[in-house]
Amino acid sequence: MIVGILKVQLFMPEVNSLKSKRKEIRSIKDKLRHHFNLSVSEVEHQDLWQRSTLGIAVVGNEYSFVKETLDRISDFIEKNWSYLLLELYSEILKL
Repeated sequence: MIVGILKVQLFMPEVNSLKSKRKEIRSIKDKLRHHFNLSVSEVEHQDLWQRSTLGIAVVGNEYSFVKETLDRISDFIEKNWSYLLLELYSEILKL
């Protein structure tokens, strides 16, 4: 089993409450789920208004499939939310 992990750190300067942050994060997560077969969750900074870290996981049986999927997800995030992006970190594990 091959597991791909993508950690996405975001900064949202226009957000002024946790409610508006949740709305923005929900929109991002829904779009990612719609375009890719993945699991995504906010994993850090839940109590901060303008910061968020999303954890994304992809599972497959071939390294090349998981790598290609992580690359496509990274490109999609950079294309749609580059103005919010602080850092992208990916790792692929063989279990």
